[in-house]
Amino acid sequence: MKSRFLTLGITLVVFIALYLVSWARFKGFGSTVVLANILYDNAFLGITAVGMTFVILAGGIDLSVGSVIAFVGVFCALMIQNTQIHPLIVFAMALALGTLFGATMGTIIHYLKIPAFIVTLAGQFLARGVIFLLTTKSVGVTHEFYQQVYDISIKLPSGGKLSFLAMIFLIVLIGGIFVAHFTEFGRNVYAIGGNENAALLLGVPVARTTIGVYALSGFLAALAGVVYSLYTSSGYPLATVGVELDAIAAVVIGGTLLTGGVGYVAGTFIGVLINGTIQTYITFDGSLNSWWTRIVIGFLLFIFIALQKFLSSGSGQAIFKLVRRDPKIGQPIS
Repeated sequence: MKSRFLTLGITLVVFIALYLVSWARFKGFGSTVVLANILYDNAFLGITAVGMTFVILAGGIDLSVGSVIAFVGVFCALMIQNTQIHPLIVFAMALALGTLFGATMGTIIHYLKIPAFIVTLAGQFLARGVIFLLTTKSVGVTHEFYQQVYDISIKLPSGGKLSFLAMIFLIVLIGGIFVAHFTEFGRNVYAIGGNENAALLLGVPVARTTIGVYALSGFLAALAGVVYSLYTSSGYPLATVGVELDAIAAVVIGGTLLTGGVGYVAGTFIGVLINGTIQTYITFDGSLNSWWTRIVIGFLLFIFIALQKFLSSGSGQAIFKLVRRDPKIGQPIS
């Protein structure tokens, strides 16, 4: 196993261990109903985390995604309830706004050389502030299209149903994997995250790629907002506060280096499943406080950050190379 696969492998082991422990404690975990519900309940988070993966792979950060999700939810609710515009047209408008918002932040980050943390933090405040200019109350959505979407599902063995929102998440996941590993844009993202100056010397279009990364993050955050709107059938100004941190946690636990250049979209998917498994276990137990999800995720986050630091250090690399050598002849294993 190559060193860059190690954290991904550990993430997979952690997820399998958590799921098996939960299954041993509650037999219901073995049904497809539970897995389908995990995908359904975490679809908006997973879509957001895919976009965050590209941002972190490029060596950046996006703190605005939670506010963008909430803005899209409120925007869709107000437009659908107060106008005769069909929800699909409203969704298209929301996706365009999210993409433009992300691209604007990417442009500022690249050309003005302002740290992504500051720019996206300003974007977070801006998007959340605009929501409160639109409304300070929760806005429900009663359009029949929402019920039609809710009824779309694929039957699974053992009584489970793969919802339409879960299907959107899986499509985004597959698309993210393809873009990251099989396109020029994906290779450019990895190159910039590894060393931006070297990428520039090698002819990588740094400006276009940086703007594209944040535009993609904005688009997927807006898509997550659409999914969240369909999930809750409402728009609420204080919704999804802190989701950007949940997305970052899923990405890091999934094995992506915070410094950029190393990571996998598939690992982020596993990170989201870990979060969903913990939440579901707490629900099944009934006696645990929901804040235990935060505690466990925080603990795992500390472990993975420490592991990343160790593997990137000189001693970590030396130990890894030693482990990979054949003990009999002292030569690297082919």
